[in-house]
Amino acid sequence: MSNVRVYGKENIPAQASLFLPNRVDEQVVKELEKALGGEEKVVYLVEEELEPRKEILNGIRAERIVRFRFRTSRSRDLREKLMVHFQAGKHFVYLPGRPSQVQGCLTDVPKPFLMQLSALHVSPVPVFNGYYRKNILQACTTETKYDWAVMHILKKLAPGPQSGERILEAWMKASAIEYERHPLLDRSMARLLVEGFKHNPSSLLIDGMDGSELNYTKLLGVTLALAKELKRIVKEPRLGIILPPGKGGMLANYACFIAGISPVNINYTSSETAFHSIVRQSGIQHFITARAFMTKLPQFPWPAEEKLLHLDTILRGIGMAKITGWVAFAKVAPVAVIAKTFGLDERHGDDELALLFTSGSSGEPKGVAFTHRTVIANILQLLSKAYLPSGAKFLCSLPIFHSFGLTVCTLLPPLYGFTMVTYPSPLEAKTLNDLIEKHKCTLVLTTPTFGRAMLRKANPDTYRSVLYFIVGGEKMQPVLAEDFKRKCNVQVLEGYGLTETGPVCGVNMPDAPPSDTTPYYVPGICEGSIGQILPGLAVRITDPDDKTRALPLSEQGMIWLKGANVFHGYTGDETNNEGIFDDEGWFMTGDLGSVDLNGFLTLGGRRSRFSKVGGEMVPHELVESAIESFVKRPDWIPTDQRAVAIVGAPDAQKGEALVLLSCVHTGNLALCLDEIRAHLVSQGIPRLWCPREIIPVESIPVLPTGKLDLRGCNMLAQEALSK
Repeated sequence: MSNVRVYGKENIPAQASLFLPNRVDEQVVKELEKALGGEEKVVYLVEEELEPRKEILNGIRAERIVRFRFRTSRSRDLREKLMVHFQAGKHFVYLPGRPSQVQGCLTDVPKPFLMQLSALHVSPVPVFNGYYRKNILQACTTETKYDWAVMHILKKLAPGPQSGERILEAWMKASAIEYERHPLLDRSMARLLVEGFKHNPSSLLIDGMDGSELNYTKLLGVTLALAKELKRIVKEPRLGIILPPGKGGMLANYACFIAGISPVNINYTSSETAFHSIVRQSGIQHFITARAFMTKLPQFPWPAEEKLLHLDTILRGIGMAKITGWVAFAKVAPVAVIAKTFGLDERHGDDELALLFTSGSSGEPKGVAFTHRTVIANILQLLSKAYLPSGAKFLCSLPIFHSFGLTVCTLLPPLYGFTMVTYPSPLEAKTLNDLIEKHKCTLVLTTPTFGRAMLRKANPDTYRSVLYFIVGGEKMQPVLAEDFKRKCNVQVLEGYGLTETGPVCGVNMPDAPPSDTTPYYVPGICEGSIGQILPGLAVRITDPDDKTRALPLSEQGMIWLKGANVFHGYTGDETNNEGIFDDEGWFMTGDLGSVDLNGFLTLGGRRSRFSKVGGEMVPHELVESAIESFVKRPDWIPTDQRAVAIVGAPDAQKGEALVLLSCVHTGNLALCLDEIRAHLVSQGIPRLWCPREIIPVESIPVLPTGKLDLRGCNMLAQEALSK
């Protein structure tokens, strides 16, 4: 019996057509041929330099195979061959081979092939083939060893140009639809955590502050003890957590998950206004923290004492004897017994797992409910894309109130038995480097701003053990990657994510090693991009000013996302949800970008970081970068600190104009502005894009993560311009 599920037979056209699968193996080829009416109805198209595996070709008679070479064959000649077979009533099926590529790619059809197939000007029928496993280590796989496969025969594309982009978009949508059906996504994250702790008892949580270590058995035992106590104390559905990454922060979150309480990790660097907004929107009544941490944040607007639960006090109250008993229970009790004791399977799928708040860079923080489904989906997507060896070690220094800190640094490692090396601050570059060297960390996740500080304190061997040094959260300047490569021989990989998507959407990966069997490859890295979109996530592009007008993926426009890792709407203030979803459930990100035919997403910036000047969309970041590279920075401005920022301002003539916030320029502003304009024009930037005026400021407002504080920048500009 075949383990290939076939959907979309009703989409098979009555007339002979060209079918384009994203990948094939023996089973899906047999099932597709059967669906198309048998071997007498099908002819196969094979590229001689990228043939499918012999096991596939051995089952097909030679006269049913049309061979060609993309590099030497003309599209016109190949089209003529297709037409002869079409007239005989035979379907054509292209059989892709396997190029050299990293795992987790959507398709085995490289960009040049997709372009050539598009140039045939024959409207194709896209076919999506997906391979899946029951194992969380690779829920989506590109290998031919799988538990089941799914074939989606999709609707034939309309005639017209840019069919390559339309094929890729159709494959993406089918991939997202099928991934949402994966049974692992309906499971309980709390139970998966317990399974991870149980199956990897010798893995460690290493606290970088004091060097103490907890193996996963002890960590689970203490977690169960604390969860039992929290269930007794906390009667509300959510609990605020005001703790940094470390033993305490990790433990508090794991205990909440086990106890069925949604943790709300509070940004302890936020303003009093933002803090009170988070409390109001989430409805939290109690907060867990530690007295030692409170002393380090005297300026934080701490809640009243009666609302605070002190982690150190609670653990002392439980007592060492009881905790030791829970550790013994964690060691000997089967997962099923622990699950029943704490009711872990009662909360799963679309039930809320945690509540996070956006950074508030453009306004009031917005609540994003992380469900069991969205978090599991994103973790499985990431591990289907990145290879991490057994025993890998994560540097976990991003705050847990940050979506990457929660998903990638707190929840992902226990599921796979990876060791966590924690540290409460991403700002202490030298200490972080020391921890990476000492513990031989495999994965480092940070922002470009923090990464630059780490590089300054690094030596050539600091990152010798690192397989993945990933940056995100803000745009990375190419010079940062160049400096890391030159000084430490480490490849910096840029990724992209949003709190609303759990958070990871795409990431660059080191290139796969070259193949001896084929000259064709799909790169793991595309310079200037944020990497390939993760498996199971679909993208579409629309006109930034008219979201009903779809654009080809390769044209820059508004980015919309759809997939199991995408949230269902903001919590608290429902007005935040107006206009961010369409009728089909697509989420409007607010970012502009485009996707190439290898699936790499390139960002153009936030929509809020564009101005419409004289009818043209002007990107703030592009103008900023050109000015930043031109101005002379005083010695008192650190190299990793922003010197300038562009904001938009109303303009009676052009609708909007750019103004430059600068902590470099203090006098002779008219002359400085003329020099900047001349430089921009010399770089090929239109005069229309040049700043209208310069506003001197003491410093450029940034958030604790290093992101530009858009709200703060706009307020500075408004204050200056209103006088």
